[in-house]
Amino acid sequence: MAERSASAVFSVGGVARLPERIYEPNRQQQENGMRHRVSKLKCLATLGLAVGVAGTAPPSAEAQDWPTIVEAKEIAQEGFIYGLPIVMNYAVMYEYAVDRNSGQFKAPFNEIKNEARVFTYKDTAIITPNSDTPYSFAWLDLRAEPIVLSVPAVEEGRYYAVQLEDGNTYNYGYIGTRATGREAGDYMVVGPEWQGEAPKGIKKVFRSSTQFSLAGYRTQLFGPDDMPNVERIQAGYKVQPLSQYLGTAAPPAAPTIDFPRIDKDLVKTNFFEYLDFILQFAPAEANETDIRAKLAKIGVGAGKTFDFKDLPFGHRIEVGLGMKDGDAAIRKYLDTQQHEVNGWIMSSLFGNSEFFNGDWIKRAAGAVAGIYGNDAVEATYPLAKHDSAGNELDGSKHNYTLTFTKGEYPPVNAFWSITMYDGKTQLLIENPINRYLISSPMEPEMKKGEDGSLTLYIQKDSPGPDKESNWLPAPDGSIYMVMRLYWPKTESPSILPVGKGTWQPPVVQTAN
Repeated sequence: MAERSASAVFSVGGVARLPERIYEPNRQQQENGMRHRVSKLKCLATLGLAVGVAGTAPPSAEAQDWPTIVEAKEIAQEGFIYGLPIVMNYAVMYEYAVDRNSGQFKAPFNEIKNEARVFTYKDTAIITPNSDTPYSFAWLDLRAEPIVLSVPAVEEGRYYAVQLEDGNTYNYGYIGTRATGREAGDYMVVGPEWQGEAPKGIKKVFRSSTQFSLAGYRTQLFGPDDMPNVERIQAGYKVQPLSQYLGTAAPPAAPTIDFPRIDKDLVKTNFFEYLDFILQFAPAEANETDIRAKLAKIGVGAGKTFDFKDLPFGHRIEVGLGMKDGDAAIRKYLDTQQHEVNGWIMSSLFGNSEFFNGDWIKRAAGAVAGIYGNDAVEATYPLAKHDSAGNELDGSKHNYTLTFTKGEYPPVNAFWSITMYDGKTQLLIENPINRYLISSPMEPEMKKGEDGSLTLYIQKDSPGPDKESNWLPAPDGSIYMVMRLYWPKTESPSILPVGKGTWQPPVVQTAN
């Protein structure tokens, strides 16, 4: 998602624009996002300067046991790579569920917020937004007791998914068309230390590796006239504590937390302070023993009180340089570890704890490319910025076509779409027909060739009334497209495994 992914509250679905706060959209990188694809970390090269002007503090007791210069820098680098997704997630959670004045606030913990709309060019808070599926969000506090998520029955032919992602940015479970079917049901989400039996009526128990978690819902919309049907489904999504579900007395409330405010300036010098705070809600898994032990050497972790400003000047420099090297390593990973197929960039960077298995740079790359990205089996997102000759797509210079031969449409069990974005802002573009994407539900209204092929016209001006049904309006400048395959087929032809599948997206051709 190499310098070409999208961010989003859900990967290439749309990504919370932490931009104004911690991150700044990377114009070439992207999301999978529910693909919320986030952008590249704002230049941490300035961190050295920020460190340098902070002044020199007297050595603390902890500083006397500080690792050597080389070791401290290496720990800071590894710790940054390990902690970046965790801190990024905290920033989104803070804006969505803690800070009511953030401008992004959705709802308090353990309550659901339904968005009964899809995104348009007027929406600028999320880059590479998904305009296929209205979203619902519920941030879960699992400290006091489990939370029960109830879903209604969903009719045949409509896709929906509830993505469960914890504070480690692990996708630890799904509810929905692919994962659990279309029937109504009650599902229980528990914290990492919960012990007990699932009560009668609970279809499945999902265990988060952290005390705070996100439930992100996508509900397919077939068109503007379908919104009332989506709203009825959303009204059936329920989020409630287990005691409320059972009609029993609630357990004692969890302690009140003073969540530290987070923004782009604070994170430059307080990154490890945020990580230190967040790790108290994330019991270490077996594959974290080594990295947690290393972080403890610089005062980060359970029972520690890392305070960057209190470190001696030299130690602050070591930490800053390590963070810069960590950022560079993540960017290099994104530049070299993705697949390019017919000019489309694709990767598989999202999954559960077992999927990553301690591969912290892969996890960090996924978060930077598109935090809250889906598992590839749930959705896959090829991205296009170049034509068949490798030239950057530009609506001010050329018209383009994309042709699917008969029977060669994206192989999915649910639906597919291709969404157009401004290549510089990664936002939807204003256009005369208010069309931001072309999707498989629109196929009956589109014109086919005599051979059964489907050609899409990608250009800033109308291709003419006879071709307008197949027109995907483009910006008057740099173009960025995201193809979304929801619930991709696993049998051949298939886009899976990502980058090596038997189905490949067609090349974008220059028409003039």
